[in-house]
Amino acid sequence: MASLNVYSVLVVLFLTCGAVMATKENDQIIKENNCETKMGSPCVLEAFTNIFETRSISNKCCGELDVLGKFFHSALVKRTLENPLFKDISLATIIAKSIQTWNNCIALIDSPYPSA
Repeated sequence: MASLNVYSVLVVLFLTCGAVMATKENDQIIKENNCETKMGSPCVLEAFTNIFETRSISNKCCGELDVLGKFFHSALVKRTLENPLFKDISLATIIAKSIQTWNNCIALIDSPYPSA
């Protein structure tokens, strides 16, 4: 149950206009392109639990991730990792998982036989 609270915090951070520790570059990119509004809260939670806990992500949320775009997905993940809550997490591992999530979603979307 505690991990759900951590991921709820992630969603709040993702959806708010600026994390206190965000770098100016990532924060500016995110704000200027309104990328926080391109995914709904349930899909943000699915994407982040997929990255941080290796849980599944639905076709619907993969579609929202595709609309968000790879560049903005990466900027949001990097901004989230700048939060002190994640100071003990391996940045390289999480970035690799976020790339894997992106690639898996795009492959799922581009598949001629999408799964249910």
